[in-house]
Amino acid sequence: MSSTRPRHSGKSRQLTWLFDLDNTLHDASHAIFPAINANMNAYMARVLGDGETPADAAIVNAVRISYWKRYGATLLGMIRHHNVHAADFLHHAHQFDDLPAMIRAERGLGRILQRLPGRKILLTNAPRRYAHAVVRHLGLHRHFASHLPIESMMVHRQLRPKPSKALLRKIMRHEKLTARNTVLVEDTIVNLKSARALGLRTVWVTQYVMSNPVVSAAARAAGRKPPPWSAPVKRPGYVDVKVQSLGQLPGQLHRLRQPFQP
Repeated sequence: MSSTRPRHSGKSRQLTWLFDLDNTLHDASHAIFPAINANMNAYMARVLGDGETPADAAIVNAVRISYWKRYGATLLGMIRHHNVHAADFLHHAHQFDDLPAMIRAERGLGRILQRLPGRKILLTNAPRRYAHAVVRHLGLHRHFASHLPIESMMVHRQLRPKPSKALLRKIMRHEKLTARNTVLVEDTIVNLKSARALGLRTVWVTQYVMSNPVVSAAARAAGRKPPPWSAPVKRPGYVDVKVQSLGQLPGQLHRLRQPFQP
């Protein structure tokens, strides 16, 4: 009888990992994000045009940046103001000639994930079909207990992708997670800030960070150099662990099990 109690207690302290996909598990900045940005701009140009002539690049860029700043995602603005269907937008944005050839990632990701004890959930603002394709190409599908792509991010019948706190609360309830034993692993600093506000542990992966893709795409389309990435270089207070590579994360497990620092 007494021998079962320590095992139960240890299991209750087991971590659950919420892993982002793009620029966390692989280098989306190399080729995938530029392709998505080009696809998205072409789609928006058609929607914002007059039915015959697509809108010019200046209009598209202005709308993208405006909706990104206002809603946290260009897609939400297109849904709200242009009656765009999310599935249609995502389908056109994620068309690739040869997706496997565009995927780059560090070696040994499977072994790295195996060294992180606990259940792992893929939590990505990317669409399901694309996320499945990338994860399978990387050979990581067996490591994730479940996938939560953007199609799963409905809260009160409204699309609420990261960094929505309402989304994170729903996931915590549905998966029966406790905040102190849940870790969000991300490249996007604003998503980590939302998670910490709810008491989750946070890991910032900086290996593939870039300037915001919306702002960068707009700058390139206008013939300007993309602005430098503006998020803090030092680890902010709402980040428990900052690593350049996921390979460094197993060595930081002790920090994720410590009480919160004031």
